[in-house]
Amino acid sequence: MKKNLLIMLSAALLVVGCGKKDLSENPFLKEWNTPFGTAPFDEIKNEHYMPAFEEAMRVHNEEIDAIIKNKEAANFQNTIVAIDFSGELLAKVGGVFFNMTAANTNEELQKIESEIGPILAKHSDEITMNGKLFEKVKMVWDNKDKENLNQEQKMLLEKTYKRFVRSGALLDKTKQDKLKKVNGDLTTLESKFISNLLKETKSYTLVIDKKEDLKGLPEWLIEQGATTAKENKQEGKWIYTLDSPSVFPFLEFAENRELREKIFTAKNNRCNNGGETDNKENIKKIANLRAQKAELLGYKTFADYILEERMLKTPEEVNSLLEGLLSYSVPAAKKDVVELQKLLDKDHKGATLEAWDWTYYANKLKKQKFNFDAEQTRPYFELNNVRQGCFDVITKLYGLTFTERKDIKTYSDDVQVFECKNEKNEHVGIMYWDPFTRASKAGGAWCNSYREQYKKGDKSITPIITVCFNYAKSPSGRTTITAEEASTIFHEMGHATHGLLSNCTYTSTSGTSVPRDFVELPSQILEHWCSKPEVLKMFAKNEKGEIIPQDLLTKMESVGKFDVAYGMTERYAAAYLDMEYHIISSSQKIDNIQEFEKKAMDKIGLISQIPPRYRSTYFAHVFGGEYAVGYYAYVWSEVLDADAFDAFLQSGDIFDKTTADRFKNEILSRGGTDYAKDMYKRFRGQDPSIDAVLRNNGMKK
Repeated sequence: MKKNLLIMLSAALLVVGCGKKDLSENPFLKEWNTPFGTAPFDEIKNEHYMPAFEEAMRVHNEEIDAIIKNKEAANFQNTIVAIDFSGELLAKVGGVFFNMTAANTNEELQKIESEIGPILAKHSDEITMNGKLFEKVKMVWDNKDKENLNQEQKMLLEKTYKRFVRSGALLDKTKQDKLKKVNGDLTTLESKFISNLLKETKSYTLVIDKKEDLKGLPEWLIEQGATTAKENKQEGKWIYTLDSPSVFPFLEFAENRELREKIFTAKNNRCNNGGETDNKENIKKIANLRAQKAELLGYKTFADYILEERMLKTPEEVNSLLEGLLSYSVPAAKKDVVELQKLLDKDHKGATLEAWDWTYYANKLKKQKFNFDAEQTRPYFELNNVRQGCFDVITKLYGLTFTERKDIKTYSDDVQVFECKNEKNEHVGIMYWDPFTRASKAGGAWCNSYREQYKKGDKSITPIITVCFNYAKSPSGRTTITAEEASTIFHEMGHATHGLLSNCTYTSTSGTSVPRDFVELPSQILEHWCSKPEVLKMFAKNEKGEIIPQDLLTKMESVGKFDVAYGMTERYAAAYLDMEYHIISSSQKIDNIQEFEKKAMDKIGLISQIPPRYRSTYFAHVFGGEYAVGYYAYVWSEVLDADAFDAFLQSGDIFDKTTADRFKNEILSRGGTDYAKDMYKRFRGQDPSIDAVLRNNGMKK
């Protein structure tokens, strides 16, 4: 966002003269004389955040007040652009704070987060429900045909007008006050949901003190368990946690069925155990409040409200997509159950295949069918090599290069910083690389930004991006990962590339400011390169520097469509569960979360051996706020990315420059400057089809 210099200067004078607080030493309220305006993490302390938020909101209000008091007739420049460029200081503070609460949190930051969430929601509501400000916005909207706006300007105007309307600008004061309370309550509950999940995930440990219970585990996983035990002052034992690099490999390799069940149940039952971290009541309240919000704004359901701004416009369209794909994946999964049950019978006669058995026996079956063990590939997927391989792919496709900068401060010793340049050797952005798990870090993998790309006059303000993972750091210094984990690096770097290649004018239209069901296309399409033999030969090398052998590549390719029904079904089921929570009205009370979930899964014929990827009480995508009515976006993006990658395949070269340039120019650099369906069609020359995703998964020829 841009800064109005006169307003900011006058605000600074008011701060110095008010006598209430000395903010002169607060790093957020100083200009950052750092490389490319990166955060001075060595100066920022927990006590700086709340005063900085308060001051940033005060300054933002002054900027908004200046727009309202402008005596000139409202036009695109003095109203819409001014709104978009307001709040720069607030974005600066929030950019650091919310990235820290995800990547490097502590109890004090969590406390601040719970306090600031409702305050920020109220601050936002007071702007979007400001009648005088909306009058000006509406005046520009009503007279838009009188201004000669380009496509990006038209999109910014539409986004701004709709943001006000969808935030309650057309409601009377009574309904606006009710909506403000709903928004504040939602923010509090969503924050509590995430906090509960983080506490339960980090508090669980599976402690093993008998070496025979480690049977089946590869050496690296045994070493990882010993290291975790040592960190927890239980040297001589082995500890496994619910962090992904720990729990999922354990479920895949541990021969001890009882221990598999134990850790799986802990993972699958997070925040569903009663006590202060139980999330069931939070879910009931969140679902009801969202339904109330939608009805206040004139929508039938929260799903209808959200989908209005997406590529798929109605709950019916989404459910049709999910049910259509499930009609292929569930029958395929049932066939897999029969084969896996036969293997289980050999080890545990009379036992029934359960969810905690699936990955273990699928791995055994893979070895039998293809003489393939995923562990054979691990030595070739060293973390730094995978990262460099991903960088090289992006360079070949789009001309971006990555150079480490050791002069830029970080918030953890494990974090590296890279400067990104284009093919003309021009600086285009900064990227933080944060690969390892730690107690202060949320689980999973993600890409976010500290600063969006936009233009200030003829100067482009470059983005500052962060990519975070949760890989278990090897004590040897050589951290190896699986092929699937390697694809996660490509996924998040796809998001990063989307942000880094942005070439837009306004913050609200730049980078990843696109519909939720379009934002995963740049990330998921990049995953396709990670599995291609010609790409693997670029970076898949063992400790001696030997390239992954052809016979292993052949095996990897042969198992590519093996056991895909499980992953497809659990993803589609989670997306369907998300939708079910958001097609209810406010009068439809959810009495029992577990019964509600079971009823939803029974509707799609989900088998007991495959739970949804995220069960309700730990479905952070949905009940943490960001992805409500949005988990289907991953599924829709599978359709988009498979169809889009077909364009590269049809060219005969996965690095085809013409196709890559078209994807870069029509999608990656365009942000949200046009409608997603139009941008996609300009790239692809046709509407997307589900045929490619079904072919990729061996379910259609």
